[in-house]
Amino acid sequence: MQIREIELPGVGKKFELLTKEGDKLVLVLHDDGRRECFQFQPGEPDDSVASFSLDDDEARLFAAIVGGMTYKPKALETIEVALDELVIEWYRIEPEYACVGRTIGELNVRRQTGATIIAVAGKQGTQINPGPEFVLSANSMLVVAGERRQQRDFKQVLKNGCD
Repeated sequence: MQIREIELPGVGKKFELLTKEGDKLVLVLHDDGRRECFQFQPGEPDDSVASFSLDDDEARLFAAIVGGMTYKPKALETIEVALDELVIEWYRIEPEYACVGRTIGELNVRRQTGATIIAVAGKQGTQINPGPEFVLSANSMLVVAGERRQQRDFKQVLKNGCD
């Protein structure tokens, strides 16, 4: 799935999602907590075929359902056992973070935290499994795998740099 995030000043954020099947979904997350969801006609990027709005409570319940918190498909039960304590988190690199302009290798991310950066999405595009020479830039999104403790340590490395 491809995800594009767009800042909407005075409104909130817009997320455009393109699924593997070619469906385009748009979510507008308003600053007041309201969510508007749109589905677009395949091949017609400007022709919305369905839409709905959710308040904050409804959106959180819907997310829990979609995320499998209320029902877990049987096929996923064995995957969860295999993954055990693994957590995948998304982090936005804020411009003031110490990691900006530094490589993954310079920060010793894996050795310091045990976490692994599995993807980076930013202005330069998406990089899957970036190597130690990859330079981190402000406003990029990182997808990171690791245990909860490793995720906490990773966040500190992003903000403060290496020890």
